[in-house]
Amino acid sequence: MASLKDLRNRIASVRSTQKITKAMQMVAAAKLRRAQEAAEAARPYAERMDRVLANLSAGMIGQPEAPALLVGNGRDDVHLLVVATADRGLCGGFNASIARLAREEIARLTAQGKTVKILAVGRKGRDALRRMHGEKIVKTFEFSGVRSIGFVNAEEIAATVLDMFEAGEFDVCTLFYSRFQSVVSQIPTKQSLIPAAVGNPDDQPEADLGGAIYEYEPNEEEILRDLLPRNLAVQVFRALLENAASEQGARMSAMDNATRNAGEMIDKLTITYNRTRQAQITKELIEIISGAEAL
Repeated sequence: MASLKDLRNRIASVRSTQKITKAMQMVAAAKLRRAQEAAEAARPYAERMDRVLANLSAGMIGQPEAPALLVGNGRDDVHLLVVATADRGLCGGFNASIARLAREEIARLTAQGKTVKILAVGRKGRDALRRMHGEKIVKTFEFSGVRSIGFVNAEEIAATVLDMFEAGEFDVCTLFYSRFQSVVSQIPTKQSLIPAAVGNPDDQPEADLGGAIYEYEPNEEEILRDLLPRNLAVQVFRALLENAASEQGARMSAMDNATRNAGEMIDKLTITYNRTRQAQITKELIEIISGAEAL
């Protein structure tokens, strides 16, 4: 049985840990509000971009002059997986769930005889995938020193993907991230970047045009040539913002659970301490009484 001193030290240690987890929970809650607002603000722009691309690409798919970013290069041999996670831990299963989804996709593609390359965005994703697929990681982006994720960070990633595609280093590109739903719910998501994942224009909600008819100038091909690279950066930026909100939500939930668990452990240790102390006092009283009676 542990001594009273050991129990006191253990209680003090758990209380210190509880203070840290409580402080981290409060910091995550403050950051979550800003990250959630940024993620929700980016969704309408990305959705409108997808709607415009769906309308423009309706007549281009299947045409020989269709941009490669829209329909691909006609091959399906080399896949680039852009795995976006966090640079820090202590956020529950946030990083692990994204890495698990990426590993499942790697196993599926490998079983089909495809070549897989990984572009890791975030230190935790790189570390999780490096154990089994280290040779597949071609580049890593880390934003641990960035206070707030901006569009320039997404443009850097998108530019790397575009350069690799133009150099013929891969055929298909897929993005992995976690879509923020609530503090306790973050959904691991995979999204096709190349070919572009555009929706069906027939499935898009009807916009109120006020009777106006829109015509695009110049033609669809020239507009798509400029719009598709920007859409790639927009989708990456949206994924980074969703990840930022999901990370803070997962950390807030994880630190709340850790704080509660620390409180329960303190209660149990306190009960054990009191019982041990009472037993020791009783033992000392018995020894004193026994010694007095012996005299």
